[in-house]
Amino acid sequence: MIGDSNTAERIDEYPDPDLRVHAKPFLKWAGGKRKLIPRLKTIYPDELKTRRIANYFEPFLGSGAIFLDIVQNYSVSNAFLSDVNEDLILTYQVVQKDVFKLIDRLMKYESSFLRLNREERNIYFYGLRWKFNSRRPHIDFKNYSERWIVRAAQNIFINKTCFNGLYRVNSKGDFNSAVGDYKNPRICDADNLIRVSNILANADIRVASFQEMADKISAEDFVYFDPPYRPLKSSSFVSYSATKFGDREQIKLSKIFHSLDNLGTKLMLSNSDPASVNPGDDFFDRLYSRFNIRRIPAPRFINSKAECRGCVSEIVVTNY
Repeated sequence: MIGDSNTAERIDEYPDPDLRVHAKPFLKWAGGKRKLIPRLKTIYPDELKTRRIANYFEPFLGSGAIFLDIVQNYSVSNAFLSDVNEDLILTYQVVQKDVFKLIDRLMKYESSFLRLNREERNIYFYGLRWKFNSRRPHIDFKNYSERWIVRAAQNIFINKTCFNGLYRVNSKGDFNSAVGDYKNPRICDADNLIRVSNILANADIRVASFQEMADKISAEDFVYFDPPYRPLKSSSFVSYSATKFGDREQIKLSKIFHSLDNLGTKLMLSNSDPASVNPGDDFFDRLYSRFNIRRIPAPRFINSKAECRGCVSEIVVTNY
């Protein structure tokens, strides 16, 4: 199968990266947790710190910031990463299996894009975005192929050059964020991609809903839920995928949270804090009333209006 010996077959032009430097998320993602890690680390379960966690599950993968922090700083036997976003999972699997071919293509995109003027960059971006969207119906998301490498490179390119790094799709699943205005975007961070690839080598990465993954979780595991956030009144963000995630889905997730708690699984969940803009909105306080709820300040950068960006609080729910 393509990519089976990817890590072993090193290419001279890509020297081994300094492994003392930690891998970081290779995608920008609205709601990404990288800036919150120092605070969230203090909330991890003690069992993780004392090596009593068998498996780590992250059913809403996104940028994978928490996963990367945990596997690089703690000892877990296995990692199970999933999301309903097919293009996101495709891209992770390409980084896992064929990182050097991916880097080759990204370097070509970067070289071509950076030598263009602003108007030419706009044309380049929208042309590649059109290809990305128009070819989606022809991608077999279940069977790995060379086409995946091209699509993953397009996905990363668009992510690095679109407005505010906002991954957003419409109801048809088409990526619809506008081009960003960056002077010198770093489209290909080869060293980091290689580090991430090495870390992903033994991870189980799949397209799956949080309901599907719940059946695989046991009492010895740690699960971090980071679902699409419940919109705040001031938010203009629409969706990470064509699949709607409204209050009904939030309630379904809370029921699974309760069920896994009864099993004895260690659980942590993040979401927006509606009370930060509407003090009377206690939606999550009611859903998770029997658990520990913390409120932490979090930067928000995805609003199209600069005056609406800044810090609001997020909730972190744990059963420990």
